[in-house]
Amino acid sequence: MTQQSAVPPSAIRAYQAENPKLRARDIANALRITEAQLVAARVGQGATRIAAHPDRIIPAAERLGEVMALTRVDACVHEKVGAYGNYHPGEHAAMTLTKNIDLRIFPSHWVHAFAVETEAEQGPRRSLQIFDAAGDAVHKIHLRDGSNHNDWAAIVAGLAHEDQSDMQVVEDRKPVETARSRPDKLDILRDEWARLTDTHQFLRLCSKLKMSRLGAYRIVGAPFARELEPKAADAMLQAVRDAGIEVMIFVGNRGCIQIHTGPVHELKPMGPWQNVMDPGFNLHLRLDKVAEVWAVEKPTQRGAAVSVEAFDDDGGLIFQVFGVGKERRDSRPEWGRIVDALPALTEVPA
Repeated sequence: MTQQSAVPPSAIRAYQAENPKLRARDIANALRITEAQLVAARVGQGATRIAAHPDRIIPAAERLGEVMALTRVDACVHEKVGAYGNYHPGEHAAMTLTKNIDLRIFPSHWVHAFAVETEAEQGPRRSLQIFDAAGDAVHKIHLRDGSNHNDWAAIVAGLAHEDQSDMQVVEDRKPVETARSRPDKLDILRDEWARLTDTHQFLRLCSKLKMSRLGAYRIVGAPFARELEPKAADAMLQAVRDAGIEVMIFVGNRGCIQIHTGPVHELKPMGPWQNVMDPGFNLHLRLDKVAEVWAVEKPTQRGAAVSVEAFDDDGGLIFQVFGVGKERRDSRPEWGRIVDALPALTEVPA
């Protein structure tokens, strides 16, 4: 079902003007509208509707030089500084693969997009913002001082959509996948899990057995999955920082998965948030929204892939963290020791 905002664009703009320090997401929540509807209200007044498909957005982003890429879920925000490039298009899945900007993109969820410009004391703040059919943010690209601002106007003009209305119709949000388990399929799950040769085979296995990722973790038992205390999410970040090892940190929604590969240097807790505040990489994690944490092991042709994965109360995936296996910089043994030392919630039977 589609729905139009009950708040007129003029009222949305007025509220935003009265609350300039509030984040866009908080304003949208306060007005009970989606973030896409909030941005759409500014079309013609700092926002321009643009083509939303990644085949249009990503090549345009490559022209911007160094930017900040942002992908989030409700409980976690993942921010990387770098330049877009090495784009691999695909009908169902696409990729951007550079040293700093590493994305897995699902084009069917790139539905609405805007180029946004906001005046500030330090100069204009500019961004490309992409939303799904429900009006929720999928991915954002924020320009920095060193970005190619000279080409901004030409890029926006080249992407501009023929529809420049300030009203946004959105679809109802799809329900979060529940943690579906199939205890009657446990023997098959364990047998086929043991024969995995690539981590990407795991979700296909879950689909075949009609269970979710979290549902599979809850029933499979040792040696494949071990439930940890929720505080293990923070303990893991601190241990990675202290060990100085490289990890891969995945945060993703239906439309985009963003990956950081490297160390974690500086942690700054603030209220319920734990924050990684490193040059070129920031992570903002709501620890109070972490409901379940799992240590997971999947066999691959290159050895066991060990991950720590956090979920919210609805069973939604918040993040995944893996050790990095590279020639001369293989952090997996130390990562394995970190994961083994994390506190278990209960003993999972073999």
